[in-house]
Amino acid sequence: MAIFMVKTSWPLVPFATTIRGNKDKKNSGIPSVVVHLLLMCSTDPDWASYKLGIFVCLNCSGTHRNLSDISRVKSIRLDFWDDDLVQFMKANGNKVAKDFYEKFVPVFYYRPQQDDCEVLREQWIRAKYERLEFTEENKLLAYSSGIYEGVLWKKGKDNGQFLKRKFVLSEQDFSLKYYKEDETKGPKAIISVKNLNATFQPQKIGHAHGLQITYCVDDHTRNLFVYHESGQEIVNWFNAIRATRFVYLKTAFPTATDSELLPWITRSFLKEGYMEKTGPLQREPFKKRWFILDAMDRKLLYFKTQLDAVELGVIFIGTENHGYSVSKCVPKGTRGNKWKCGVLMETPDRQFVFMCEQEREQNEWLEALRQVISKPMLPQDYTTEANIRRRR
Repeated sequence: MAIFMVKTSWPLVPFATTIRGNKDKKNSGIPSVVVHLLLMCSTDPDWASYKLGIFVCLNCSGTHRNLSDISRVKSIRLDFWDDDLVQFMKANGNKVAKDFYEKFVPVFYYRPQQDDCEVLREQWIRAKYERLEFTEENKLLAYSSGIYEGVLWKKGKDNGQFLKRKFVLSEQDFSLKYYKEDETKGPKAIISVKNLNATFQPQKIGHAHGLQITYCVDDHTRNLFVYHESGQEIVNWFNAIRATRFVYLKTAFPTATDSELLPWITRSFLKEGYMEKTGPLQREPFKKRWFILDAMDRKLLYFKTQLDAVELGVIFIGTENHGYSVSKCVPKGTRGNKWKCGVLMETPDRQFVFMCEQEREQNEWLEALRQVISKPMLPQDYTTEANIRRRR
């Protein structure tokens, strides 16, 4: 049971409250205006910015503390609230703030979710309340100008060191280019945005601003791992990629609505992690591999390590009606496996046997793979399946 203290015209009095999880119940002892404010929130907030007049979650409250010039936070349940602050919160609130600070958010701009990494949440808050990026219509923003360029730290293919490289992203030819030290020799790589994806991977890359860029070359998946010291700059890169991808998708699918295209701009992977894998005869020694499940493309990719640039292989994940299934297994006569929690993946062509270190990971992989199998296949999925089969 939390304690909520409100300063009224009477002496300061603590009120016991069970508002969390009991919003529909009568909250006796708490001033009605405060109950009204809390009931206005769709999520149970712990904090509020009394300068902006908004309720915020615990994760976002830390960022708001760092914006002391424009935001000041209090605990809803533990701090004292003057009458004038309560009235200010009542007169404003999250909807009023959203209508002003988010009035002109570009359709492609990524709105962070609760489980997203810190740099995405922080830069979203700063973009709204500090830089006021979305309060004016048609405001010129660097990440939506049609071309974006700058220097990023990129992981080298051979020695694993991160080196500075110049990157140029262009809507004109829908490409992402990067250069080595001598730019006069031309770009080291020209990457089409057609199959490009970007997702933040701070833990994997070992930097709070780590970004993984994934793309296809001749039906093979490749990765670039980059970061920038500035949180604002790396998020600008992420949204510049999303802006370019959105324009490309609008061009490629002119009859599709924005809501239909948004999930395809960029996406996070459904599941990642190490499993042990054996060969097609299931008598070959097991080898530890890093797996990535891309639910949108229905691909299970595997790499030697989590920071490899090029995939070792890919498995298409179809539907049960097309001969795909996944289940627990306890393989016999296997060699070289250190882990004992088996996953059996059935496809029309062969069986795949994977071993997980723990039962929890086994269950997570089973759930994620079943989620993909349960999704109906789209027309482009049949092309993907055919291309993967052709590689074998």
